[in-house]
Amino acid sequence: MTRTAVFVCATDPILRGGIVMALRGRPEIQLVDDAQADPARTVVLAVGDRFDERVTALLRRMRGRGYRRIVLVAGDIDDNEVLAAVQSGVCAVARRGEIDAEALVRLVNAARAGEGSMPPDMLGRLLDRVGRLQTKVLEPRGLRLSGISARETDVLRLIAQGLSTREIAKKLCYSERTVKSLLHDVTVRFELRNRSHAVAFAVREGLI
Repeated sequence: MTRTAVFVCATDPILRGGIVMALRGRPEIQLVDDAQADPARTVVLAVGDRFDERVTALLRRMRGRGYRRIVLVAGDIDDNEVLAAVQSGVCAVARRGEIDAEALVRLVNAARAGEGSMPPDMLGRLLDRVGRLQTKVLEPRGLRLSGISARETDVLRLIAQGLSTREIAKKLCYSERTVKSLLHDVTVRFELRNRSHAVAFAVREGLI
């Protein structure tokens, strides 16, 4: 059996103790402390009563230490706070009053596998808000949730096909200066080295 390394951190020692007690003795789980944890392999269970400044600071510390699989277990969290939690690097959210040891193990294993999770009602409202953001805010400005505009996507796709700057400009009816500017904006925004790196990034992220 492959055991999942789990680091439990909380805004309150009593909250942490409750989660640790629920997971202690589970054969699928290996509880570790911060000194033992490998951020690349460890799932963090961040626990708090509410998504407040203390939880935000806790998540910021975990991200700063290199943890990328972070599950938030909160006593109460509203829709705006879910968005903030996702922006803080959380991959899964659970209400503390709705989970038991079995549910915790499922959350941890899903996070280890790179999967996200949250209560169905919360997920539905989040998807609705993201959809409205796309249609009412981003699309009127020619933007997408990916952070790359339709024009930038077109340029990257043609670069991937081997076209030169002049050929891309002619095909898209842009000036060569516009093509270079669009490519420059993408490389700066995503800290990419050159056009080949930009294409590789776009392919890897599923943008083209």
